[in-house]
Amino acid sequence: MSFDDIINRFGTHSVKWDMMEKLYGVPKDDGIAMWVADMDFRPPACITDAIKGMTDHGIYGYYGDEGDYRAAICWWMENRHGWRVDPSHIFTTHGLVNGTAMCVDAYTQPGDGVILFTPVYHAFARVISAANRQAVECQLVNNDGRYEMDFDAYDAMMTGNEKMVILCSPHNPGGRVWSREELQGVADFAKRHDLILVSDEIHHDLVFPGNTHIPMTLVDDSIMDRLVMMTATTKTFNIAGSHSGNVIIPDDDLRARFAGRMAALGLSPNSFGLFMAEAAYSPEGAAWVDDLVSYLDGNRKLLDSALNAIPGVSSMNLEATYLSWVDFSGTGMSPSEFTERVQKSARVAPNDGHTFGTGGETFLRFNIATPRALVQQACDRLTDAFSDLQ
Repeated sequence: MSFDDIINRFGTHSVKWDMMEKLYGVPKDDGIAMWVADMDFRPPACITDAIKGMTDHGIYGYYGDEGDYRAAICWWMENRHGWRVDPSHIFTTHGLVNGTAMCVDAYTQPGDGVILFTPVYHAFARVISAANRQAVECQLVNNDGRYEMDFDAYDAMMTGNEKMVILCSPHNPGGRVWSREELQGVADFAKRHDLILVSDEIHHDLVFPGNTHIPMTLVDDSIMDRLVMMTATTKTFNIAGSHSGNVIIPDDDLRARFAGRMAALGLSPNSFGLFMAEAAYSPEGAAWVDDLVSYLDGNRKLLDSALNAIPGVSSMNLEATYLSWVDFSGTGMSPSEFTERVQKSARVAPNDGHTFGTGGETFLRFNIATPRALVQQACDRLTDAFSDLQ
């Protein structure tokens, strides 16, 4: 399999491609879908083989005996991230949006404040609002195209009603890999304001050369009584449809509270997701990820070179993820103006920046996890769409 293979996903119930025209007005006959965060690549053969083994067996019953599945997670975290996980600390949720919602449900009450460092992954605010909690937006500082945190400003915003902070690490959509000092700042902030700290690290495997992701659990032992870790195979291996995620909780009390809500809601894992995760977290899966990151790095450089050459357009330096965060504020255009050029003239469908919260209004998010030929085509179209600025 080559990442250059162009796979027609139309008519496969792909939200990314089959919903593009309805949601963004980008025609499916020649539009390029660069929005929702899944990849246009087939997963490694080890995952396909695991699914084939299930279909060959032909019986799709309840999954039992999670020993091998949990061991695979522990192997991956230790070998890829230097993090030793106790297998008894692992919960399996229906993806990490569900994991986030479960944390909000288990550790906060209606009306409580939940802190987000915005702009950030839009599903966080969605589940917070749906649960009748208040999303507290602490805006990141855009320091010359690089997001940073301003804890003095955030401290001044606190009212005492805040009970939880959700960190996106690495950051989506800005692509930052937070430094140890920044992560310690988040840990200290959570301690100062007595907050449950939920660290969503779903993009932790997709880190570009020159950057090192540090799991929050390795930053400060004194936050173990308030820390919830979230990871998944789904983004790393392009198996988001399996809807599986890991919520890993070191503290006994927090773990008991989470288990209680899982039991009350009758939640249990999807067997397909568990078979796929066990296969993915393997040496074969690791080799595939290394090749993937190298390929994405090439796509990143291609998109950055093209878009940064358009006057007034700036693509943030991507340290991790496959989601390029592009600022159009320098063009002097309103969001509706530059978005129309991208969607109507270039026929490219990225995510609207305002959906990521305060600070995202002048941005669009482009998914570069697609064959390089499509990235090149998108770059050519975008260059043409803004050619009057040259």
